[in-house]
Amino acid sequence: MAGMDISIENRFNHMPDNMEERDILSLLQWYVDSGVNETIDDLPQDWFELSRSLSKNPPEKPPSPTEKSGVLPKKMVSIEHIAQDAARMAASCNSLRELNDAIKDFDGCSLKKIATNTVFSDGNTDSDIMVIGEAPGVEEDRHGKAFLGENGQMLDRMFKAIGLSREDDFYITNILPWRPPGNRKPLAEEITICLPFIRRHIELFNPRLLILLGGISTNSLMGSDLGITRLRGKWLEYDLCGKTIPVRPLFHPAYLLKQPKAKADTWKDLLEIKAEIGEKTE
Repeated sequence: MAGMDISIENRFNHMPDNMEERDILSLLQWYVDSGVNETIDDLPQDWFELSRSLSKNPPEKPPSPTEKSGVLPKKMVSIEHIAQDAARMAASCNSLRELNDAIKDFDGCSLKKIATNTVFSDGNTDSDIMVIGEAPGVEEDRHGKAFLGENGQMLDRMFKAIGLSREDDFYITNILPWRPPGNRKPLAEEITICLPFIRRHIELFNPRLLILLGGISTNSLMGSDLGITRLRGKWLEYDLCGKTIPVRPLFHPAYLLKQPKAKADTWKDLLEIKAEIGEKTE
């Protein structure tokens, strides 16, 4: 099980009678943020016996609403069709503000339904360095800005070491604009749906240098299936409207917080980024 489970009896039957709807919703959101993804009973169930009983005495299947009405069900919408809708919306945007509004109006990704905020970006929109991470976390979801909390602090320290700040020198966003529950990794279908938005985001920002944080952002945008340990330390190229711009993959700040030994490799990458920036400004 990816997350945790919780007993309905223990948690919800003991709620105060005067608990308001917003309090219940806040509690449910807290469980989602904590990674709870399943409810259980207090008493154990013999699922094998239940299965045998149902196989001997299957319940009568009630007629479906479509059988009653004679109306055929609507065809299931595929991930590809949803991504095409996202691509059409993204292509119609001619500014970052329009793209932000389009993403907020887009209902094709289920993550939006459980997110507190749509996280579009942070940093200097007038800079020419674009940094792309994977997905918002708890603090980002709460405040609606990219890379806050521990990850954001680590990111700021990384770039401060080479004389860069998000206020003046770079702009940052994520592959996904909504936080996956429990901070799990983005699913392939979620990335497929949101990819048209981030590609249009890059086009509208038009950076001269692209920095990708972590394997998910690098693989999603560069079409690679290699791990970040094999991708970092190299210069790649991104095709932006017929021109190529340099791309540098880095370890994600969250990884560096868990694996401090990787900071030495990241420092080498940062020095090469600093050299690249210096060459472009000369």
